[in-house]
Amino acid sequence: MKGFVRAALAAVRPVDVLPSPNIWHWPDVYEVENRAQDVDGAIWRVLAEGCDWAGLDVVDVGCGDGFHLPVFARRARQVVGVEPHPPLVRRARARLADVPNASVVAGPAQRLPLPDNSADLVHARTAYFFGPGCEPGLREADRVLRPGGTMAIVDLDGSAEPYGPWLCADEPRYNPVDVEEFFTAQGFVMRRVRALWRFETREDLEAVLRIEFSAKIAERAVAQTPGLSFEVGYRVHTRRKPSGLVVP
Repeated sequence: MKGFVRAALAAVRPVDVLPSPNIWHWPDVYEVENRAQDVDGAIWRVLAEGCDWAGLDVVDVGCGDGFHLPVFARRARQVVGVEPHPPLVRRARARLADVPNASVVAGPAQRLPLPDNSADLVHARTAYFFGPGCEPGLREADRVLRPGGTMAIVDLDGSAEPYGPWLCADEPRYNPVDVEEFFTAQGFVMRRVRALWRFETREDLEAVLRIEFSAKIAERAVAQTPGLSFEVGYRVHTRRKPSGLVVP
């Protein structure tokens, strides 16, 4: 995955913004991808089990063009998306024109432009939090969370067929085992999820695979994917902020 693996490797360096070539360069194709992902709502169910955000305040870090914000807003008290890339901030704000309890602010994960103790759920989906190197963002999430609040990170499972092997083949330096061990060491609990991606046309499916992978791996993925759908493995990492004094 072009954006994912490059950002995963960049995360070990002290940079403010990790580029996401897929959505930055092809936002319309990425919109097609977002509509095709998790059509049965498997990820949403696991998230709700980890932190039911009904009536609560939600922050979505690296929200892109805001695709997930209206979903949160249906049940949340208030939703704030944080996105560093100005064109995506503009697209997200346009998407939220008729969603009164959702907004978008510009900023990086390492310096969230939000008050302390202002959120009950901080969510990030395949954005910034790719393993070692994301500690500044984790600290910011803890700052913004209220006591008892939850940090939820959704990332791709590099060990799950068929998408994981394509991901790892595209960037052999990316090691999903290392990422899992990192989040475990940071105190997260992990659940694996199988999510169905379903497209309306074969052209849409192939276009999405070609923005996610290098040309060689994209052609391999296209050849190995008959029809209009396939499953993608995810990991949902959750960590609850202590609600009181923690005694060793």
